[in-house]
Amino acid sequence: MTHFDAVVFDCDGVLVDSEVLSARVSQRILSDLGWNAALEELMELFTGCSQEFFVAEIERRIGRRLEPGWDDPYAGWLMEAFRCELTAVPGIESALEQIALPVAVASNSGRERIRSSLDLVGLLPRFAGKIASAEDVVAGKPEPDVYLRAAEILGVAPERCIAIDDSAFGVEAARRAGMYVLAYGPGAATRAGDGVPSISDLRLLPAVVDRLVSLGSTASGRR
Repeated sequence: MTHFDAVVFDCDGVLVDSEVLSARVSQRILSDLGWNAALEELMELFTGCSQEFFVAEIERRIGRRLEPGWDDPYAGWLMEAFRCELTAVPGIESALEQIALPVAVASNSGRERIRSSLDLVGLLPRFAGKIASAEDVVAGKPEPDVYLRAAEILGVAPERCIAIDDSAFGVEAARRAGMYVLAYGPGAATRAGDGVPSISDLRLLPAVVDRLVSLGSTASGRR
């Protein structure tokens, strides 16, 4: 049993309750581009995906290439929705207060969006200087790079990190990074696949982390 030294969180859907807001904005943008998609379809397709995947799927659906700067007219739509409606994921604030291990963020979003989102819900001070963005690495999730970068920032070996992610893309990335992964949210275990433990309420997370740390410490002491 590995001894755990840190916890790495995905941002959207784990720290900030942004997934539905993002999907609604994406739905408006895609309608403007000629793709009328259901909200549920967009959440299934794009939750936790990289920007490259997002663009490639749009191009496939609308049957044409998107020119550089295609998204400039829509740049303010998401942040306006966030400013009006974004909240922290229920239970995360109390969970962070109780978790004694160092924490970091590993997200497919850009640095400024991550910082702005965390700031809007009052969580930025907890993660200042401990943010790994897809902009910092060669490839976003499901590649492991962003989780490996988070471990590097913390100065902790990836296999000694617990990762919390709500998407299949993110769970795959954390697994490939060698971290112990918890899939979070309704249906997370199904999306993540066999063998991935899940948690449906972040208020339970401190107890889960404490149990994993305790088991690791016990196993280490027996060697």
